[in-house]
Amino acid sequence: MSDIIKSPEDCMTMADVRAGVDALDRELVALLETRFGYMRAAARIKPERGMVRDEARKAQVIAQAKAAAFDAGVPVGLVADFWERLVEASIAYEGEHWELLRR
Repeated sequence: MSDIIKSPEDCMTMADVRAGVDALDRELVALLETRFGYMRAAARIKPERGMVRDEARKAQVIAQAKAAAFDAGVPVGLVADFWERLVEASIAYEGEHWELLRR
């Protein structure tokens, strides 16, 4: 298999498609690691445990993701569901990290 990852439009075989998906999945995991790094930073910065959950910010983040999905032609409902889960997981992670930092 080639080390060159083809764009979706240039894929001619399922091996091309799978190589692209696998490469993109690795990039997504790396991006998630960075995102969770920001959650660790938020846990370090926020002085009170109650500040970890911010419903207004949650709504803003999901709305921004939905707008970006719409602009990109990606299924908005799927993105909204995914971001709901991502943000809830991020809040939980931040809360756990907040507690760990203050033991």
